[in-house]
Amino acid sequence: MTTTPTSPAPIALVAHDDGRFVELRLTRPPRNVLDGAALAALADAAATLRGADHRHARAILLTADGPSFSVGASVPEHGRAQAAGMLAGFHAAIRALADVDLPIVAGLRGHCLGGGLELALLAARIYAHPATQLGQPEIRLGAIAPVASLLLPARIGQAAAEDLLTSGRAVDGSAALALGLVTELADAPEAAAAAWIRAALVPHSASSIRLATRAARAGLRRSLAAPLTALERLYVDELSPTHDAEEGVRAFLDKRAPRWEDR
Repeated sequence: MTTTPTSPAPIALVAHDDGRFVELRLTRPPRNVLDGAALAALADAAATLRGADHRHARAILLTADGPSFSVGASVPEHGRAQAAGMLAGFHAAIRALADVDLPIVAGLRGHCLGGGLELALLAARIYAHPATQLGQPEIRLGAIAPVASLLLPARIGQAAAEDLLTSGRAVDGSAALALGLVTELADAPEAAAAAWIRAALVPHSASSIRLATRAARAGLRRSLAAPLTALERLYVDELSPTHDAEEGVRAFLDKRAPRWEDR
């Protein structure tokens, strides 16, 4: 992983149960912002997990240090000058993790917003603390969420997905459970997710699980190919040049209400 003396490594990759599953943990609390360094580290971790050193792994446990899972991508990187690079890095990391033939199980608490929720949507099972806040607030910046636009409808239905994507509202754990966004509520979601992995996945053949995951993800990987590229172009070519997309980021950084001009 890439790091500097003044900036802690954004990701930790930890083997559990003699390598039978691995924990991929965001390690920049309290916000765990998915900036360029974190996204590059996620992609590097995915490459590592495809290697022979992790051939005994049956699953990825996705967690985070601190009070919140992740507040999402860096807001300044949503600006016109950086949006294309931010999206390219984020989508590369998402595709890299989806290309690892291992089930992903997430344990969430605190805020799981924007790119943080998009990352969590790769998980087949999501365990959340009841007080967790989950949402896609990009619209409040005058932006869109390409990955969530593809994955949320499949998970919670078209109408509920459009609600979250166009209102920008967040839901707590109980509401997320009712929507089908999370699988189960737990006071210790990371431990609950690890317990499920040990009970449901560790007893099986690692090589067979990888092949089963590859088969099950065929549709997901198609969605993250051409359709995601098309939404990335929509963002960069049509949304970023608008006044309101730039105004949303500027207003957030200035800590004021945006002045929309609808253009």
